[in-house]
Formats: sequence, structure tokens, C-alpha cells
Amino acid sequence: MPAFYLSSLLAFTGGHMVNYAVILYLQEKVGSDLLSGIGFGLSFGTSIVFGWFAGVLCDRISPTRVIHAAQALFVLCLAGLWWTDAGASGTTRVGWTLFSAFLGGLAWSFVGPARLATLGQIAPPDKLKPATIIFNLQVLLGFGLAPVVIGLVRSRYGWPAVFATGMGFFVAASLMLLGTRTRGSDRPGQGVFTELGEGFSAVKANPLLLQLILAAIMAYAMTGPMQILLPKLAREVLGLSELQRGGYLGLMALTLILGGVSALLLGKYLHHGAAIFVGTMTASLLFASLSHWTSAGVSATALGAMGLLGGMVISFIIAGIQGQAPEALRGRIMSIYSIISQVVPAASGVAAGALVRATGVTQAILYAGVGLAGLALLAAALMPQLRRVAR
Repeated sequence: MPAFYLSSLLAFTGGHMVNYAVILYLQEKVGSDLLSGIGFGLSFGTSIVFGWFAGVLCDRISPTRVIHAAQALFVLCLAGLWWTDAGASGTTRVGWTLFSAFLGGLAWSFVGPARLATLGQIAPPDKLKPATIIFNLQVLLGFGLAPVVIGLVRSRYGWPAVFATGMGFFVAASLMLLGTRTRGSDRPGQGVFTELGEGFSAVKANPLLLQLILAAIMAYAMTGPMQILLPKLAREVLGLSELQRGGYLGLMALTLILGGVSALLLGKYLHHGAAIFVGTMTASLLFASLSHWTSAGVSATALGAMGLLGGMVISFIIAGIQGQAPEALRGRIMSIYSIISQVVPAASGVAAGALVRATGVTQAILYAGVGLAGLALLAAALMPQLRRVAR
């Protein structure tokens, strides 16, 4: 298990490095917020097509084999970005960057469901929920560490070193899984769409599982605006240097992991349904408040509180979904969650790119935060089963 967790940390750090690199590269080398939003959309958005097949595949064959193939795609994506930086120019640079982002999105489609399906096989049943929260800590920490690694490496060695570092993370992550054994299904395949239908039917038949899935959509809707708008806020409003921007964005690393640890330690005492809804509303309003602060210290404090709540909310949601997923359908159920965690940020990131182009960064942050808080309030009223879940 420790090797799996460390492998997950390296893989998700590398994966989020891809996302941030595409955003920052298009913002700075091409000078287009709209293209950076489209690039981020490609980095995650292909899951809406390929993520469904990933879930079926993870229930058919050993999910560790799927992990290795997905991480090889990430290496290819970073190699494409490296070549683009070295040899492309003008419109060619845009095309190759977006194509590389597509390869990264294809990799994301498979790596999330495969790792969650693997965890379901290697963790003891009575430890699955806390194991899932610990796994989610690696995801959240990778999300927070990615901009720090990019800032540190790029400030000293430039973009090629950033791409090489990400490739090294994926190679190491694959090597750490060589001793992990998982199994596929022993029943004959019934066709992709038939098996997908089984997964949807299982979600529909379980109201709590359905509402947890909807809560994941709500929670991940904030991720896209954060990744698109916060780098621009740090540069244009707070006036931070590149290294300071990496630290500001990397603050999420500490607070997200503290939020996950809080979920692990306080899960027995907190009312999970209330924590999900109240935490999401509060985090959204804190995000909206970033539009008003010009002090880096105050802005960082609000950002840290937002990360703390976000880490706790996501941990409760993913542990709940993992706990409700039937063993035979785990790959398909977790692929739905993984698609949400990738497609929703991609869609909201594209929307944030268009919004900031139309209104400016501070107004875009205000509108996004208030809108998401309103969505959480509406969800609390419409999801009685989740609202009543105490543990």
C-alpha cells in the first residue's frame, strides 16, 4: 500500500503539471486566455468520451495494466510539449500544444478509474473508506504541488526541465507498481454499451450514490475557474513574481492535504451531509472574496481556508462513492466519478476562460464564486438522502 500511495502522488503531481503547463504556456507564449481555457478543456475534457470505456476496461482486465498504459500516454504528452517548445512557432505552436493537451486528456481518462479500481482490490474491505481518503490526499497534494514544482524548476531551468521532470515522475510511478497484482473479470464481456448500462442502472437504483455523484459535480465545478483565474489574479492583481506565484498557488497543497487529514480524523464526529453542503457553500464564497483583496497575505489566507474546506468535502464525497460502489461494478462507478473530476473542471475552465475575457479577472472570480455558492444551496434543498447522511 505505501508504494501505491507514493506512486499515486507522483502520478497525480505529474498529471496536474501537465494541466498547469498547458494553461501557463498558452497564456505566456501565445498570449490567449481563451486558448488556455480550451487547452485545459482538452487536458481533461476527452474523458467525456473515453472515460466510459476506461470503466468497462478496468472491470474486464487488470487495472494496473491500464495504469501503465495511461502513464505512458502522459510521457508522450510531455514529450510533445517539449518538442513544441524546442521546434514550433506561430500557429504551429498552438496546434501542437493543443494536440499534446489532448494526449494528456486521453491519459487522464484512464488513470483515475484504474487507480481507484486498483485500490478497491488491494485495500481490505473494512479499510476501504479510510484508504480512499488517504488516496485522495495524494490526489489533492499532487494538485497543490504541481504549480510549486513548475515554479521552482522553470525559474531555474526553463520549460524543457519542467517537461522532463514530469516525465520522470511518471516513469517512477510506473516502476513503483511493478509488484502490485490485480485481477480482471472472469465473466465474458457483454458489449461496452450493455456494461455501461449496468453501471448507470446501479447508480439510478441507489439514491444516495446518485446524490453523491451529483455532489461531486457541484464540488468540482470550482476547480476549473481556480486553475484558469488564480494564476492571472496572482500576476495582474497581486503583482507576485513567478516564484511567489508558485508559492501562492502551491498554498493549496498544504491546505488541501489538511482538509483531507481533517476528513480522516474528524469523519467519526462530523455530519457528512452537512459538511459537504456547508463546506462547498463557504468555499465558494471565499473564492468570490478573492476578487476584493489586493493584499497577498489576506488573499492567501482566504485561499488557504478555501483549500481546507475543499479537501474535506472532496474526501467525504469520494469515500462515500467508493463505499457505495458494488464490487463487480467498481470500475464503471469510479469511472463516472473520474469523468466528473476531469470533465467538470474542463468545462468550467473553458467557461472561466471566456468569462475572464469578457469581464476581467476580478469580476470573473466574483461571478463564479457567488454562482457556485447558489448552486450548493440549491443542491442542499434538493438532495434529502445526502443531506441526512451522518457518517
